[in-house]
Amino acid sequence: MPVIGFSHYNLRGDRRILDALRDFYVDVIGLRVGERPPFAHFGYWLYIGQQAVLHLSEARPNEVREANVTGTFDHVAFSCTARAEFEARLHERGIAYRSSRVPLTNQYQLFLVDPAGNGVELNFADDE
Repeated sequence: MPVIGFSHYNLRGDRRILDALRDFYVDVIGLRVGERPPFAHFGYWLYIGQQAVLHLSEARPNEVREANVTGTFDHVAFSCTARAEFEARLHERGIAYRSSRVPLTNQYQLFLVDPAGNGVELNFADDE
């Protein structure tokens, strides 16, 4: 039974962190808030085109979801264009990042963290 594609990833937290994550992934990364089924708990679905790639789900009342926790999750990666615009946006918002070139693949990468401390990688064609 083969896997046929990527669906989404999910981040959970209280309402405050969900709003901060929503704002970050919309205003900085460029995802958009879209339709979400009427689940019992609050949340957002963030889209790239027609695909909901990031679900933000409110933690249950007694569920503790700490930010900036180190575990095995390192980062999520997005394919992007307009590297200069992304870097300008990061500078304007005072968001720290580091950059790297990938040997042999003609990719340029920016690495940063979201408001909950999760790693984010932005990949660009090296010829931009």
